[in-house]
Amino acid sequence: MSDELKKVTEEETEQVETSVLENEEAVSQTDAAASAEEEEDDGDYTVSGRGPGGGKDYRKPKDTKGTLIRLFGYILHYKWFLIAGLFCMVLGSVANLAASYQIKPLIDVYIIPNITAETKDWSGLASRLLLLAGIYLVSVLTNYCQTVSMAQLSQRAVNRLRKDLFDKLEVLPIRFYDSRANGEIMSRFSNDSDSVQMAMENTVTTFVSSIISFVGTVGMMIYLSPALFLITAVMLVICTFIVKKIGGKSKIMFKKQSRALGIVNGYVEEMVEGIKVVKAFTYEKKAKAEFNRLNDEYRQAATNANFYGMIIMPVLHNIMGFGYAITAIAGGILVINQYVAPSFNIFGLTIGGGLFTIGSLSVFLNYTKQVAMPINMISNQIVTLLSATAGAERIFEIMDQEPEVDEGKVTLVPVNIDAQGNMTETDKANRVGNHYAWKVPQDDGSYNLVELKGDVRLNHVHFQYVEGKPVLKDVNVYAKPGQKIAFVGSTGAGKTTITNLINRFYDVQEGEILYDGIDVRDIKKDDLRHSLITILQDTHLFTDTIMENIRYGRLDATDEECIEAAKTANAYDFIMRLPEGFNTMIEDDGENLSQGQRQLLNIARAAVAKPPVLIMDEATSSIDTRTEKAIERGMDALMENCTVFVIAHRLSTVRNAHCITVIEAGEILEKGNHNELIEKKGRYYELYTGQHKLD
Repeated sequence: MSDELKKVTEEETEQVETSVLENEEAVSQTDAAASAEEEEDDGDYTVSGRGPGGGKDYRKPKDTKGTLIRLFGYILHYKWFLIAGLFCMVLGSVANLAASYQIKPLIDVYIIPNITAETKDWSGLASRLLLLAGIYLVSVLTNYCQTVSMAQLSQRAVNRLRKDLFDKLEVLPIRFYDSRANGEIMSRFSNDSDSVQMAMENTVTTFVSSIISFVGTVGMMIYLSPALFLITAVMLVICTFIVKKIGGKSKIMFKKQSRALGIVNGYVEEMVEGIKVVKAFTYEKKAKAEFNRLNDEYRQAATNANFYGMIIMPVLHNIMGFGYAITAIAGGILVINQYVAPSFNIFGLTIGGGLFTIGSLSVFLNYTKQVAMPINMISNQIVTLLSATAGAERIFEIMDQEPEVDEGKVTLVPVNIDAQGNMTETDKANRVGNHYAWKVPQDDGSYNLVELKGDVRLNHVHFQYVEGKPVLKDVNVYAKPGQKIAFVGSTGAGKTTITNLINRFYDVQEGEILYDGIDVRDIKKDDLRHSLITILQDTHLFTDTIMENIRYGRLDATDEECIEAAKTANAYDFIMRLPEGFNTMIEDDGENLSQGQRQLLNIARAAVAKPPVLIMDEATSSIDTRTEKAIERGMDALMENCTVFVIAHRLSTVRNAHCITVIEAGEILEKGNHNELIEKKGRYYELYTGQHKLD
């Protein structure tokens, strides 16, 4: 491998590592807290992977009853589909039992008498066959209606569940996302929701129809011959015992299979995402060997799981076949001896009695074949039901999280300002210029208007993500409207935390942050965030056109405003060189664009918002020098008349800042402009001259 290729790959690796590390203590410390909470769990679960698509979580449900009740609440939103489905299940099960029973009159009335009769009498046979055909038609129609009803029910209920889950995610605080991997959250929408949907559609149907079929079949068997049913009852007890033993083993093996599959999927995903590094460092041989090992482990686990899963049916079939043979022999003896079954009167209902005929034996044997099927079907659905319940618990766990607290009363409103500087609240349609003001409620019920200028001050701010581990200690920063304030310091020093506090992603524990003289904790979060824009190092573009991605900065922006924003950001020229210009579709987070082009679109998105306060968090750290100059020209135009907070590793980008703040370990070491700090010959001087490097 050439030295140049190694250098490029090492630079890419360093950029990735820097990006990960720059998530600040917010990630590392909240992850530690989350890990501590997980260690306190009972550990009774198997997780098959942490990445997206990493398989199912087979956590045993902790509150099965409560979870099922909550799920049933979603089902009740579409109760008519449920009622229709249940009605069809009952009618279909009764039709199946009735169809089987029609064997008795066909044999006893039409077949046996005509075997020895000199004159054959087939009168009534046609009507009996038509009745049987009608019963089967009812069975087919009810099965169809049941399938449609339960499919509609499950899809609508899970659709509502996903909607509620997504709505909840939109109001959760940033702290929640800092402590969880994205793949874990996504699995709630995929694996867990799919498990719930399958259970609603199939498991509920199977349970109800199997119970009805089993009870009905047992009832008919007792009605035909209580004595013969004793043989079947013994076989059912044996079958139930075997299903419990083998089913329990099967459940364990399927968990191992799912875990092994999740590990294989996670490894493949990791290798595909890092294919450049794999090839650059000739890691292919090692990667193939590791994949073969994991794949073999999955094969072994899958073989064991499918062995136990597939063996149940043959075992049950043979046991019930043995019982069938014994029943046939005993039933034949009863028919030959013209056995008359004793009758029982239960609650006024006569059960049993009458001559046990060949037709009775045929029907009874048919029921003997059917009676074990509901038990096996229910046992097969137990694992699915437990998986769905566990998945629903994971969904409800997120839905039960405390939403982001917002006690702010101050709102942001458009205003008109006259020649004397008097402000009048208006709406966007009648606004002159781009003026906004804070609408501050007073104790007497009136409101004061405070012009939005972008004056931001941090006074004696203290903050900690985890109790006892301070991140910021007595931080004081002042930014007047139009000033550019820069933060420099090592990774983990607290730079990004300051911007998170200004955005109110977190709230300060001590001190205050004033925005135009108003404590940010008194401002509604949506209005606060509407007044400022953050440009991050890692851009995120949505699957849509370039025009719509720019418009994301302000959803009511016109096409002309979006085009003007692209010109301001110095992005217009490269956009027009694309095949579809502003209508070019962006997919996969802008994989068809360079990193510099994506960042220019990010700046254009900020430009269309026209914010009074701009936060740039390592916005150019992963860009080459040539592209950086183009981006800087776009940012310079954007920063005009804006209060700007800049976090940068490249000190050349902050030389023109009005105030450079050097922060380490949560404390401000020194402040001043470039020339003042160079003259001090302190930490900034050491950083700038290379005597001390940023971590």
